[in-house]
Amino acid sequence: MTHTQQYSNEELKVFEVLITTKLEKAYGQLESLQLQIIEMEESIEDSSGIHYMNDGGYTEQVGFTNAMAIRQQKHIADLEKALMRVKNKSYGRCIITGALIDKKRLLAVPTTTKSMAAKMQSSTINQK
Repeated sequence: MTHTQQYSNEELKVFEVLITTKLEKAYGQLESLQLQIIEMEESIEDSSGIHYMNDGGYTEQVGFTNAMAIRQQKHIADLEKALMRVKNKSYGRCIITGALIDKKRLLAVPTTTKSMAAKMQSSTINQK
């Protein structure tokens, strides 16, 4: 199924600016999370050590911060892929149907690769 319809260069530029802005913010958030992890690790080394290291709350906090950093890295990768699709002018095309994804959906979730219809269809299949 081939579709020749695509977003105009002007529309793609709007998406590029949106994604680039989100990417810059995401990199900043990742850097902040990484600094928090370093600070937590350094606080173990600086403190009297063993008691603090065995603290369940500390372990939970480090795990939570690590999980947030991992999610942020995935989000950055998704944004970078979306930016690549903008640059090669394939952005906004549903990977399931090949049709253009609604502009409002792309503005709300710029990393999406599926139209709402395809997303609902795949989630219905996954529920079975």
